[in-house]
Parts: sequence; C-alpha cells; structure tokens
Amino acid sequence: MLLDTYGRVATDLRVSLTDRCNLRCTYCMPEEGLQWLAKPELLTDDEIVRLVRVAVTRLGVTEVRFTGGEPLLRPGLAGIVARCAALDPRPRMSLTTNGIGLARTAAALRDAGLDRVNVSLDTLRPDVFQRLTRRRRHADVLDGLAAARAAGLAPVKINTVLMRGLNDDEAPDLLAWAVDNGYHLRFIEQMPLDAQHGWQRDTMVTAEEILTSLATRFTLTPGTDGDRGSAPAEHWFVDGGPARVGVIASVTRPFCRACDRTRLTADGQIRDCLFAREETDLRQALRTGADDESIAALWRAAMWGKKAGSGLDDPAFLQPRRPMSAIGG
Repeated sequence: MLLDTYGRVATDLRVSLTDRCNLRCTYCMPEEGLQWLAKPELLTDDEIVRLVRVAVTRLGVTEVRFTGGEPLLRPGLAGIVARCAALDPRPRMSLTTNGIGLARTAAALRDAGLDRVNVSLDTLRPDVFQRLTRRRRHADVLDGLAAARAAGLAPVKINTVLMRGLNDDEAPDLLAWAVDNGYHLRFIEQMPLDAQHGWQRDTMVTAEEILTSLATRFTLTPGTDGDRGSAPAEHWFVDGGPARVGVIASVTRPFCRACDRTRLTADGQIRDCLFAREETDLRQALRTGADDESIAALWRAAMWGKKAGSGLDDPAFLQPRRPMSAIGG
C-alpha cells in the first residue's frame, strides 16, 4: 500500500514513457522545444514493466495511465501495454495523448489491452490550433479521436485548456461538438507547469469563468452530491443528461485532500505530487540490482512524506523544476 501521513492511499499510477512531444503548445514549452532526455537516461521497456508490476502486485495500484510528453512517440508502446495487461491482478489502463498517430494505432492498442484514452484538444478551429500548438495537425487529432471511438477505447475523454484571447470563447462550441460526437469533454485550468515559467494567476481562465460561459447555452446540473472523492474533475449533467461535462480546477478548487496518484517519470523518478520539487530515484535502484521488495520500500517511503496540498494557494509557491512534458500528466 502507498500510504501517506494524511491517510491518503495512492492507487493511480501515472507512467511517463517519454518527455518528447510532436507539438509545441504555448502553455507547455517554447517553440524550439526542449533538451530531451538522452536514451540511456530513459527507462527501458523491461524496467517500465517491472516497476508497474511492483506497483500492482506489491503496492496496491489498480489504475495505470501512460503519459508523456507524447506516449505515442514511444517505440514498443503496444508491447508495454500488452505486458502490463497480463499482470495479475490486471490494472485498468489508459493513455493520455495529443491524438497524433492515434488513427493508425488505436485498434492495436485496444487489442493489446488498453481500456480508454484521454485526448488533448483545445480548439475546433484549425487556425487557432496552429497558434496554440505551432503545428498544422488539427485534422490528425480529429482522426485520432474518431479512431479511438471506433476501436472501443471508451469513454473517449477530451482534455481542453482555455487560453485568454486565443480560445476562451470556444467553451460552448466545444461542448456542443463533444456531445454530438459522444466524447466526454473536460476543461482544465491552466497550471504553472510550462517550461518558460510564464504562467500568471491573474490571466488564467478559471473554472468559474468556464461554467459561466457554458451556462449561456446549456443548463448544467451538478453530477454529484459535492463529494467527488479522488476524481480530479467536478461533473455537471448537460441539459439534464445523460451527457456530462467536467471541469478540473487544479488551481482554484484543488482536490489534494483526496489525491490518490503516484507518478513515475520517463527516467525512473517517483514524484508524490504533480507540483513536487523532490523526487525519489528508482532507476538507480533498478540498475544496481535491488530486488522488488527493496524497490517497493523506496516507493512507500517516497509517498509517505507527501505534503497536504500542492501549495498553489501559497503566495510563495514555486513551480517545479521540471515542466509538464518531463513530469507526465
């Protein structure tokens, strides 16, 4: 069990497979990209599967999410999924992706054992997509979404970040389109995880603004009794349901008190929080001959010291040294 001093139990493992990405989103990294991790620094396929096995069989992890960077850039992804799907007990497995390349891989990933996908899409307008991502790949993302739906990777969730002056007027259009296509849309407040450290609290589009915008076209009814447990998103039924929309308000309405996540970076570091400034090195333990129980003990110790919250509400908050692309979503 991955327990911390506040009684929270981590059962959800986020596994970053690479820090590389084929987009250059303005809220994530500069146009020229970043200095990527060298191949010897990355965990091998065998090391990833071994650590997932330790997490599932010794530490009580029940959900595994493969992330990046862009995880579809990882060679051998389907093989990693298949090997993790063969574990006993079998974890639920999902993928967070920008959708580029999903059109040709969705069926194979489903056959390998992947259960569902989260796809990032911030706009319905190709010109705005290019401004946000600095790439002309909007049609590829839409094709990837359709392929995921056809392959049965359900529910297909869409993650959307609204940026003031770029796409903050699109919330109602995005929701209408998602409902029409059977996708589950979730808006995410922009978080201070950009490599440029350009995030500013006073320019962020807040959850309250998003809901106000949606209410101009839809009737939103709270989807829970107010206790969302460890789920990052609050949900509302759209026009009485069954369609729902989610809002992840990591900055203005954080869910730290019930967080159930543990994170493994592509170079084998354990992070107890997305915003942590400390890490625990499992790669070194792997490569110096540590057995599974020793690795599990390191992992337990890493999570035991997890802080009560992310610290985003503290005026003295400092961004983590790594950007989102190097941490994993």
